[in-house]
Amino acid sequence: MSYPDWQEIRKSMWAGELDFPMIDEETPTFMGRSLVSRKEDLKGADVVIIGSPYVSSSTDEWAGVAKEHWLAAPKRVRQQSIRYQSGYIQDFRFNVFDHLNVVDYADADIPFEANVGKLNPDLILEAQAAVEKKVNDALDVGALPVVIGQNSPCGSYAIAKGVATHSDGNVGIVSLDTHWDIFRLCPQTKDPRIAGGFSWLYKTIEFHDNIHARNLVEIGPRGMLEASDVVEELLESGAMFYSSWDVRRQGIEAVCKGLDHAYNGTSAIYAHFDMDVLGGAGPAPGDILGELAEPIGLSDYECIRIAHELGLRGVDGFSFICIPPGSAVMYRVIVYIIMYMLAGKAIRECQVHTG
Repeated sequence: MSYPDWQEIRKSMWAGELDFPMIDEETPTFMGRSLVSRKEDLKGADVVIIGSPYVSSSTDEWAGVAKEHWLAAPKRVRQQSIRYQSGYIQDFRFNVFDHLNVVDYADADIPFEANVGKLNPDLILEAQAAVEKKVNDALDVGALPVVIGQNSPCGSYAIAKGVATHSDGNVGIVSLDTHWDIFRLCPQTKDPRIAGGFSWLYKTIEFHDNIHARNLVEIGPRGMLEASDVVEELLESGAMFYSSWDVRRQGIEAVCKGLDHAYNGTSAIYAHFDMDVLGGAGPAPGDILGELAEPIGLSDYECIRIAHELGLRGVDGFSFICIPPGSAVMYRVIVYIIMYMLAGKAIRECQVHTG
């Protein structure tokens, strides 16, 4: 799997002559936005970008792909974001940065030991806590945390927990994923405290009294991957489900209308984008996802369209896991998802202010 180094990327960028803040010698800030290193400097931010380089594997690979490529996602998404010269989105004739103060809060301080060797539940919880800290810092100042991660619980439950604990009412979840992630117990650790990659969604509902299946919208699972018992349990409890088969048959606008389900009776929304949902669709082959690839994947447009709709409706926490590794264009898809979501958020806020 070949991906260019930072100097090659810098030389080839349209924005190659621009100056922008750097997190380290290979990592620019997201879209060249201001770098913030202390919580007190987050005041006035509307959106806070946070990296979560964590992979839940006890070997050098995860899902058949070298771990280094998964861990590099927060850096590579930021690298690819720099090719865009501004926050002006032609589709909307609208500059996001004229309306939103977006800052980069760098990466969570995940312990090195959590990404090497045997999966240790205490180290996993320490890594999760590192992401929670940055997410809570953003939520404390009224900003939207956007976490660029790779595995659970650091790129999923850590954000859902923050939204739940900051909400006075119920929290809706919109989840895009190939897999429901509803094992009743994390199979990797067998530890009931861990909301891991196979179990984060089930554990989130279990752990928080203000998160219910009746306000879950699950989009993208398909095929023969799931045992029926827990899926049927959630559906009987009121969850809304659009398989990728349903997305194709009903159309993306019908799915966007169905997001109402997450908003009815809730005061906050958490959006979870597990990007293995792309599968074999979109601008890159599903095979780059290794064992995670499945047919009938959502397209890049469908993911971006849903993100934009979430921005228009309002979203309180947003995060990514399983970003397809090694493909520059797939990292650009993440940039688009974030920016089109933020365009929706900015448009919504402009409408509120103008009545």
